[in-house]
Amino acid sequence: MGESQTLSDLLPSFDHTALGVHLEFERMGNQQVSDDLQAQAIAHGARFEHLGLTLGTIIHDVDLQAAPTVELTQFLRNTLLERKVIFFRDQHLDQDQHVAFARQFGELDAFPFGKPGSDPYVLHIEHGPNSPGRENGFHTDVTWMERPSLGSVAQILVVPPYGGDTLFSDSHAAYLGLPDELQAQIENLYGTNDYRYFAKEPLADVPFGVDHPLVRTHPETGKRALYIHGGFLRHDSLYDATTGEALDPVASKKIVTKLLAQHGRPEYTCRFQWQPGSLAFWDNRAVQHYAASDYYPHERVLRRLTIQGDRPV
Repeated sequence: MGESQTLSDLLPSFDHTALGVHLEFERMGNQQVSDDLQAQAIAHGARFEHLGLTLGTIIHDVDLQAAPTVELTQFLRNTLLERKVIFFRDQHLDQDQHVAFARQFGELDAFPFGKPGSDPYVLHIEHGPNSPGRENGFHTDVTWMERPSLGSVAQILVVPPYGGDTLFSDSHAAYLGLPDELQAQIENLYGTNDYRYFAKEPLADVPFGVDHPLVRTHPETGKRALYIHGGFLRHDSLYDATTGEALDPVASKKIVTKLLAQHGRPEYTCRFQWQPGSLAFWDNRAVQHYAASDYYPHERVLRRLTIQGDRPV
């Protein structure tokens, strides 16, 4: 690049994908973790294995079954904030241990559409011969809630003989990689989300329809992120929050269609291969995820908990 040129100058106006990755990595200090976080890892005897440039890190040599310390919990939270999704190997937690681990990071949310079980906060995601995997679209969890989850903690219980990986996409880089015109267009736009995907009739104690911004600010890092779930968002519902004016339904749908393609760009993603004892903890405010449905008719079972979050702003 010449002295006066920037990466933005070298890219076509309609595709700033590479710029989004570059800007997010630049904001991270052009390193995958900060010097301070690396020092914390050394102090805890932990080792990082990074899966993506701006997201996704396996933390080795940490025992999640041992009694946690305040310092270890803070180290893991700091790593989550910097890397957006963290993973662990060989952590064979039972349900009580899984719940105890998740509770270190906040109160839990009960999922009203799962099978009733011994613990209302525990959701089993089970697929096999009579239930092909269907979470194969990039999404962030439970946007139909007024306060969608901070994060999700999933432990694999049954690993298929092949396939079944989960992909994660960086919502900060995805936002930064939008064309300038589209960024400006969605700056103040909100949309209505509901849970019709799960239930035909509204639940008495769960609002059916909540409004969230398309661009949210992370409450802990201050970073802005693209925030959208195509299955829960009413595609024709966008409106300008500063004026209260609704967009034309056709224009609203066109914007949503453009945004839903963004997280699927490989440059923003990392891919995690599940193994027996694997556990993943992702920040729903910073990433979207996609469960690859390439293992049918084999069985794949995860146990998932979700941690309460804030109302998106």
